[in-house]
Amino acid sequence: MPTYKYKAKKGLETTEGRIEALSEKAAVEKLGALGYLPVKLESVGAGSVGAGSEPAPTRVVRGRVRSKDVTVFSRQLASLLKSGVPILRAIEIISEQSENHKLKAILKNVHSSIKDGSTFSSAFLRYPNVFPPIYIAIIRSGEDSGALPEALLRIAEYRLKQEEVLSRVRMAMAYPLFMGFVGCGTIVFMLTFVMPKLMRLFSGMGQNLPLPTRILIAASSFLRQWYPLIIIFLAVFIFVLRAQARTKAGRLYLSSFMLRLPLVGKFILKAELGRFSRTLGLLIKNGILILRAIEIAIPALDNEVIKNILRQSHKDLEQGGSFGKSLKKSKLIPVFMSNLIIIGEESGKLDDALSETAFSYERDTDESLKTMANLLEPLMILVMGLIVGFIVVAMLLPVFDMNTV
Repeated sequence: MPTYKYKAKKGLETTEGRIEALSEKAAVEKLGALGYLPVKLESVGAGSVGAGSEPAPTRVVRGRVRSKDVTVFSRQLASLLKSGVPILRAIEIISEQSENHKLKAILKNVHSSIKDGSTFSSAFLRYPNVFPPIYIAIIRSGEDSGALPEALLRIAEYRLKQEEVLSRVRMAMAYPLFMGFVGCGTIVFMLTFVMPKLMRLFSGMGQNLPLPTRILIAASSFLRQWYPLIIIFLAVFIFVLRAQARTKAGRLYLSSFMLRLPLVGKFILKAELGRFSRTLGLLIKNGILILRAIEIAIPALDNEVIKNILRQSHKDLEQGGSFGKSLKKSKLIPVFMSNLIIIGEESGKLDDALSETAFSYERDTDESLKTMANLLEPLMILVMGLIVGFIVVAMLLPVFDMNTV
């Protein structure tokens, strides 16, 4: 039986030792039953268990695989494996019925890799853009424990929940964005096509024009005269913004700026912490060591400021400190989250504490999203109405003045 050298926490104390177990996940479960929270685990002797062999080189496949396609594949594969279908036959069945050509090609390559002796999780290593580290880590833990169908169902449920959150964000923003696009199009049309015709009429009236009308004429003239430069300026601005967003300093500045925005900052913070808690809790529940689990969970986030805080806490934990207490030092991380993690560390039920944190933040972000959508829609209507109303009034004022005369 393989022997593992471990480093684990019990309460606030850190201990080291050795334990025998059939697999890495079995060793984690044994330590958990003894009340320990495993931090580091190393196989004593020949390499780590369950690492799998590197997949054989496969042909490059082009195209795009949607997140939804991977979720459906995971659910279908779990159902087939639970029904007793061998894994090679299950992959072959799903590959034949898949409508996505890239996913079909990937599954054929995975089928060939497994047939040549590679493990299921290792066969996915060549496709990190389709199967992220969290996916492969949970699949590997399922292989080690002999519970691959359950692991596939867990990762499918996790992905489905993340997709639902993104779908709600898109739906909440769709109407305001549509309103903004239509409103801007209407304003440009009135300034570039309607106003020039009215300007000829106003010039023949032989009277001083009202201030709103003069402002509108100046805006129309500026837009018609300088529109090529305006388009170039907007294109360069977007290009520079995207280029800066690819640099480390640019991402950090943008992340900090987004967190300082009213309403939006709190929403982003709760959404990011909820996603991190859900991801980390899922990884720990599947027997992945906490240090490795944090390393996998951090890239799932988008905000660089939050990621830097979590990386520092990871270092503190690696040096024997407390993950929750390290998070508590940051002014950005809510006390609610850090306290729950501290309690989870002390009780040895960190995965439950993280699940509770994730549930709380997911509920808060859902409510915040509804509130922002309800506020944004009437605000967009009001702003566009005021702008269009100003244009209409500015165009009609000279006519009223002429009638008065």
